[in-house]
Amino acid sequence: MNRRIGRQRGFLGLIVILIALLIVAWLSMDALKAYGVMSGVGPAPKSVPAVEPARGPGVAGTDSREVTSATPAPMNALDKARGLESAVREQAADQSRRIDDATK
Repeated sequence: MNRRIGRQRGFLGLIVILIALLIVAWLSMDALKAYGVMSGVGPAPKSVPAVEPARGPGVAGTDSREVTSATPAPMNALDKARGLESAVREQAADQSRRIDDATK
């Protein structure tokens, strides 16, 4: 009997590690959802139309929704980083020009 338990310690250790990993994953689900790693796991939000279409006879083909919209701001992290990088380079060039003008 003692031999069997001695042989199974590695297997039991593996099961304990897997259970600990599952507990950590369960506790960090909110953070993973916030980072977008688990975006497909939760229920999809319902889309609500901005203007409910008119119902009744004779209005089936008319749609009076506003189609114009403003250009969205860049929401991609890489676009933001590139914009920041270009702004820093421009400021550095301006400062370099001012220093050169001051030393002349």
